[in-house]
Amino acid sequence: MSVREAFRVAMQALVANRLRSVLTMLGVLIGVMSVVLLVAIGQGARSEITGAIEGLGSNLLFVLPGDGDFGSGPSRSRFVLDDVERIDRELPGAEPRVAGSSVGSEPLQVDGVRLNATVLAITASYPQVLSREIARGQQISESDIATSRRTAVLGAGTAEELFAGQDPIGRTVNLGGTQFRVGGVLARVGGGGSPFGPDQDRTVLVPITTGQRLFGTDRIDSIFVRASSTAGVDTDRVTVQRILGQRLGEEDFTVVSQDEIIGVVGDILQILTIVLGSIAGISLLVGGVGVSNIMLVSVSERTREIGLRKALGARTRDITTQFLLEAIVLTVVGGLIGLGLGIGFAQLVAAFAPVPAEVTTWSVVLALGVSTGVGLVFGVLPARRAGQLDPVEALRRD
Repeated sequence: MSVREAFRVAMQALVANRLRSVLTMLGVLIGVMSVVLLVAIGQGARSEITGAIEGLGSNLLFVLPGDGDFGSGPSRSRFVLDDVERIDRELPGAEPRVAGSSVGSEPLQVDGVRLNATVLAITASYPQVLSREIARGQQISESDIATSRRTAVLGAGTAEELFAGQDPIGRTVNLGGTQFRVGGVLARVGGGGSPFGPDQDRTVLVPITTGQRLFGTDRIDSIFVRASSTAGVDTDRVTVQRILGQRLGEEDFTVVSQDEIIGVVGDILQILTIVLGSIAGISLLVGGVGVSNIMLVSVSERTREIGLRKALGARTRDITTQFLLEAIVLTVVGGLIGLGLGIGFAQLVAAFAPVPAEVTTWSVVLALGVSTGVGLVFGVLPARRAGQLDPVEALRRD
């Protein structure tokens, strides 16, 4: 019997038991759909975060509290405003290249509209160093910091939620129980913005001195340094380490570049993506066990048919090929349907949910390859059992 003929007979057998075939495919279908969807979410998150870091501009150094061990817990910052000013004085260049910020969470309220806002207390150079452009109004100035003025610059999302399309410039907002005047609105970042906080469009910027008073602290959580050029990154790193090392220990701070952060974050999210895909892949194995079980039942039910075909001249190889093709067709069809559903759900997630999703070619190839392999591996045992049946014994069975 040719492969084409074996395929035709296999399809006839599957169509004759439509409900059983559909139920058998469900396990593979769900497994492939889960692999494609979860890998898409993991890959989308990786692209989103690395894109956000790159969007901050090139040649950026991040000075963070702690010894730089990303596997350890968060470290309490020992930076103060004087550290930012000392670094700024010693780095050459006319343009501002150093910025600092402190982060807090405070309730924000306007005319009964209330939300919890991420408050960034910043130095005046923060918008320029971190590439945060203003859409309307003015950025926070040196005079605002010197006088601890209660002025605020709203993220685009924060402004929309609080003022619902109205112009917020000059309006007053209640931030942590203190009245602040809105001096500006930032341009929309989109996505997650910076990795050093939640949604950057839902933040509020205030002068560093005002924010520290609001938070009840004098700390600086992060320091940002924009190198003069790509070649100057290492030189500026050494300078920053020397300046901070005069007051702090090596375990109190770490200086990392954009490339280093992208590499670490990318590796972590890549591992997360693989873990998510592997967890989803377990359902493919479960589906394969279901395929094997149903095919064994099918062999038992069709024993007389197998005996009759062998008595008419069908070879062991012909019977084995037919049942193996049935298993492969079940898993391939289920895999194709699961692939379509996985891509469709990933597009829905990307369109309507805050979680990004990005379908990759390798995840599609992997899911289809594994589903086909599942049919091949889990279909071998039933196919071999069918092919090795003795025709005389098979014809005797009821």
